[in-house]
Amino acid sequence: MENPMIPTGPIRIKNFINGQWREEKGGHALPLYNPSTGEEIGSLPLSGGDAAQAAIAGSHEAYFSWKNRSVANRVGFVHAIRARMERDFEKLAVYIAYDQAKHISEARGEVRRVIELVEMACSVPALIQGDTLDQVSANISCKIVKQPLGVFGGVAPFNFPALVFGWFIPFAIAAGNTFIFKPSSKSPLFMQGMCEIFQEIGLPPGVVNVVHGDRSIPGSWYEDARIAGVCLVGSTLTAKKMAAACANGAKRSMLLGGAKNLLLVMEDADIDLFIENFLNSCYGSAGQRCLAGSIVAIVPDLYEAVLERMIAASKTVRLGDAMDPDVYMGPLISPEAVENVKKYVDIALAHGKGCELVLDGRNPVLPAKNKNGFFVGPTVIKNVTPCNPLFSTEVFGPLVAVTKVAGMGEALALIRASEFGNGACVFTQNQHYAETFSREADVGMVGVNIGVCAPHPYAPFGGIKGSLLGTNKVQGKCGIDFFTQDKVVTIRTKSPGGGEAASRPSDSSVRSCVAS
Repeated sequence: MENPMIPTGPIRIKNFINGQWREEKGGHALPLYNPSTGEEIGSLPLSGGDAAQAAIAGSHEAYFSWKNRSVANRVGFVHAIRARMERDFEKLAVYIAYDQAKHISEARGEVRRVIELVEMACSVPALIQGDTLDQVSANISCKIVKQPLGVFGGVAPFNFPALVFGWFIPFAIAAGNTFIFKPSSKSPLFMQGMCEIFQEIGLPPGVVNVVHGDRSIPGSWYEDARIAGVCLVGSTLTAKKMAAACANGAKRSMLLGGAKNLLLVMEDADIDLFIENFLNSCYGSAGQRCLAGSIVAIVPDLYEAVLERMIAASKTVRLGDAMDPDVYMGPLISPEAVENVKKYVDIALAHGKGCELVLDGRNPVLPAKNKNGFFVGPTVIKNVTPCNPLFSTEVFGPLVAVTKVAGMGEALALIRASEFGNGACVFTQNQHYAETFSREADVGMVGVNIGVCAPHPYAPFGGIKGSLLGTNKVQGKCGIDFFTQDKVVTIRTKSPGGGEAASRPSDSSVRSCVAS
């Protein structure tokens, strides 16, 4: 039986500009697919310069009135967004499972996490308070005020259409900024649902504009003086290009790039715990997430035994429709993603002496209704060495490279040598191992006996090296700081009736470079 929350008929995704749905007439349209079945389910506009400029103009105009609303008024809208998301929880999860094809249980988890992020954004009044330093000199005080910057632009990847919204928009608008958002052309349905919420709560026109299209949309931001900053979650290559463009245009930037995350199994690891976390880390979201485990490094004493357990557990992963509650792993996002996984299996085997494909998921058995879907099953290659391209390339799929390491020192050296620095996890019961790995792993996020080391919304999320370009990580206070700027106000006061406190004697031979 079809889920009643799945949209019926062809879906027509529209731009949302200045509080209104906007038809892009005469322009090109992109097809929208359900990856679980391969069916074309609708279309979205490939917007041109007119839509991009309308969004910039609308958000720029809205900024001046929005920033001057009381912080309580702005946060009131964020509270309203949270309430409607809670009410529409299942519908929003179904939207994600339908066009992005993350399994429905994971889609629900994503929406729940976003609601937590929105709740965190509701605390902005406490987190953007400034400071005052009284009497820096006689009758002079220094006040630090946190203020918004203006219009921000944000670009989302296909794999987390809700989470990336939660990382950017609630914090930005609560702090007094306005926002232009470009969703992925492969998973736009969630944001269509959110724009319906924006309309329902009466969010002022232009505070959030949503424009669909290609890279020309963010391309219109870099040199435009009305844009204050740019946010991205995407590949490292894209992040580097955007970082250069933002630097040239003097834009603040928050750019999260790619990853290649290693899971280390030490000799004292709880193997049952590791296997449970391995399945979620490597096959959750079909391996299409920036904190997916894609390299498993095992010490020699456990190598064969753990590998055998990994293969057996991987064979239990049931593939199928993202809406099927009995399925563990849904499809990849597109036929191109499927072909990319297959390509890297061939590349790994061609480059690896002793490299062996021990589990081949390239031709999975599927239910009849999913036979045209975009599927690859769990795939495991053992004896992958650091010189193999699979070891250093983010493939974005359920393809696991297994390698043998002499111990923690070698594993840490492999992590240091990587272009990326997003996350790494160790499985051990030894406190010394746990502390050493946490201290020395050259990444931004570490997990101990955890396979997906994603911080909760109250702490910063982001890597280092090629996994993070720009100035800030997302979420937590770090994310709020990105959307505010510090203004320092130095104030001298003087009593209108005289009787001012005497200043300290000054030395005329020393002229201060600060107020005194």
